[in-house]
Amino acid sequence: MTKKKEPIVSVVMGSDSDLPVMMEAVNILKMFHIPHEVYLTSAHRAPERTALFAKTAQKRGVKIIIVGAGAAAHLAGVIASQTPLPVIGVPLDATTLGGLDALLSTLQMPGGIPVATMAVGKAGAKNAALFAVRMLALNDIKLGKELAAYIENMAGDVLKKQEKIQNALHPEN
Repeated sequence: MTKKKEPIVSVVMGSDSDLPVMMEAVNILKMFHIPHEVYLTSAHRAPERTALFAKTAQKRGVKIIIVGAGAAAHLAGVIASQTPLPVIGVPLDATTLGGLDALLSTLQMPGGIPVATMAVGKAGAKNAALFAVRMLALNDIKLGKELAAYIENMAGDVLKKQEKIQNALHPEN
């Protein structure tokens, strides 16, 4: 039996209802074979749990924390205030404000409490994981090559779509 690798990225969310969006981050981490964990906590409903997580993450080998939260969305900032690790915030659309409240809560951190903030929703979760991959690739040549191939494939997809559009517009060619 092979030993499971300890997580180096933690994907944290404030509610179980956030999981469908945060799976975008998890899927990217899986694609790049990055050991990760998923952790549920709340800055408001479970502050002691949140503090314990933030204070022990580095000791457990975590290098980057991705945090998704909606509504008041203080979770990323609370975690960032209690760990030296990089925190990437993903605002989630959980209220009638369409995620704007979460976006502002996540990015408006006081000086000294940095949170890298991504877009609201699934694109933000995906980009948070890709941002984590880019940071980890700085010290991992193999991961850097995998990331370069991923980026090259995205560019190739654009060319394929361009060709498809041209064929649809000019079927005689």
